[in-house]
Amino acid sequence: MHTRKLLFPLFFFFFFFFFFFNFSVVSAENVRFNFTSFTLRNITLLGDSYLRKGVIGLTRELGVPSSSSGSLIYNNPVPFSDQETNTTASFNTKFSFSINSVNPSSFGDGLAFFLSPDNQILGSPGGYLGLVNSSQLTKNKFVAVEFDTRLDPHFNDPDENHIGLDIDSLDSIKTADPIAQGIDLKSGNLITAWIDYKNDLRVLKVFMSYSSLKPENPVLNVNIDLSGYLKEVMYVGFSASTEGSTELHLIENWSFQTSGFQPVRPNLHPHNVSDSSVTVEPNFPVSNSTNKHHNKVGLGLGIAGPAFFCVVLVVFGYISFKKLKGMRTGICLRAELVAGPREFSYKELHSATRGFHSIRILGRGAFGNVYKAIFVSSGSVAAVKRSKHSHEGKTEFLAELSIIACLRHKNLVQLLGWCAEKGELLLVYEFMPNGSLDSMLYREPDQGVLLSWYHRINIVVGLASALTYLHQECEQQVIHRDIKASNILLDANFNARLGDFGLARLMDHDKSPVSTLTAGTMGYLAPEYLQYGTATEKTDVFSYGVVVLEVACGRRPIEREPDSQKMVNLVDWVWGLHAEGRIIEAVDKKLNGEFNEEETKKLLLVGLSCANPDSSERPSMRRVLQILNNEAEPVAVPKMKPSLTFSRVSLTLEDIVSDNE
Repeated sequence: MHTRKLLFPLFFFFFFFFFFFNFSVVSAENVRFNFTSFTLRNITLLGDSYLRKGVIGLTRELGVPSSSSGSLIYNNPVPFSDQETNTTASFNTKFSFSINSVNPSSFGDGLAFFLSPDNQILGSPGGYLGLVNSSQLTKNKFVAVEFDTRLDPHFNDPDENHIGLDIDSLDSIKTADPIAQGIDLKSGNLITAWIDYKNDLRVLKVFMSYSSLKPENPVLNVNIDLSGYLKEVMYVGFSASTEGSTELHLIENWSFQTSGFQPVRPNLHPHNVSDSSVTVEPNFPVSNSTNKHHNKVGLGLGIAGPAFFCVVLVVFGYISFKKLKGMRTGICLRAELVAGPREFSYKELHSATRGFHSIRILGRGAFGNVYKAIFVSSGSVAAVKRSKHSHEGKTEFLAELSIIACLRHKNLVQLLGWCAEKGELLLVYEFMPNGSLDSMLYREPDQGVLLSWYHRINIVVGLASALTYLHQECEQQVIHRDIKASNILLDANFNARLGDFGLARLMDHDKSPVSTLTAGTMGYLAPEYLQYGTATEKTDVFSYGVVVLEVACGRRPIEREPDSQKMVNLVDWVWGLHAEGRIIEAVDKKLNGEFNEEETKKLLLVGLSCANPDSSERPSMRRVLQILNNEAEPVAVPKMKPSLTFSRVSLTLEDIVSDNE
């Protein structure tokens, strides 16, 4: 307690010192970064983009024509304009990319390098290059250089192989033909591009080469002043799209830097503000008694003044501390999440959810209700998860907050912020317009859009990608422990987003898992987890397998037969059809036969291999992802379902359902 009382005044002292003596020298700084190969650190992948072996793919890799869009964005905002000095930065970037196609006759639409004030920019597929929303053409603001591989008359494209400078529109200000310099965008070869903007010369140049040597002459040269479009801070990245093609867009490396911002020195002579080039010399006083007296007085005032303010701040801080000591949870969270998600005020969330009105409820769970929040000031929409009981829910709240705040993946629900006020525990997520997977999967035909087979394949691949990231690509392995259809949300393009990390556990790689109380949802739980309560990555794999079968069959993990009222386990039912050579009959009848039979059979066998009762026989999520992407051979699935025996008495399916129904 004594230490805490000492630290609090010290905090206010350093805050005072920093604020009063350093606020005048805060300015924009030059930024520089270099990715020789990519990891998920410091970047965000949106839409269909993915990371594989250090290379970013921006659009979906399929052997059949599809529509796809994806973005790669550098996480940190980059300063481009300094209002204090009225300076706009110059910038240059270098990156290597390739555009290829599984089918040589199927190309379009291309990729773009962009700068945008929005770090969530993800446009429509097709000619919109993942930059522009087809329903809101003027919504996204950007400066972009496009590398276009399809002639789209709607945007006045000159041909199907050109580059262009775009500002807030895909009608290019100026275009150029790279073939004139021997560069074919669709060659499939690795192309290195340099984009240089000199603010003092008001010129943007684009250079391209098949080698790493920068050519003397640019492909594109545009005389333009971008200072009106480069905001105080911007995000930089890439986007790409396809529509009815098999075009692939790969980014292999990327470097970027800004220049032009000068370090601001302390202003020791305010009257010289008009001349920043003046070298400041310190003034030494004449040595006489009068000056010494004045200097002593000045020195005394110089020390006493700040000291007085320090004392005032310390007293004020101590009083504030006494008033706020009941808010320890919020204060601790702020300390741990300084660089994490935003802290919302309770008033703000209360207003956005209309007082947590019942008409705003999106879903209900063990943690509590999830509400739709509409922020009138910004027009944005979010989902707010509210704890049912603040004390009982505190553990889950802290678990979810501490875990998901550190995670960045295109198939995970993004945490926008949090709130811990008035005894409430609240999490704010991005809003998923298509709701949860289970609500879409079991929707009646007359109730709206049904999930097509293409969407279902995309969902299971996206979920596999997210789990591969959690299990094998994070600094610390994350075991989710509650993978189920209701915890998988669908964005506007029906991409899977895994959420609800309240039951997750963070573990160091290569360390044995800690045995805990069994948690999760019946029907999705692995036999060994149900028996012993030990969660591992293989228990997540089992749950994933159940979800795969659920998506393919349109049946819940445990269902009652309409006639006999007997409980039927989905894994057992599909395995029985597999034993009889009739596994294809398990496919959801609502699809009306509109699916690829060979692809469907492979997916069902992947589901069974993951839901193998023997955990040692289950594949890793990385292997599953490779199988689904046709990069590895499927796991052999025995005709008869393996059986396991435990030393303890097992619960029957009827017991489980009757206890948890």
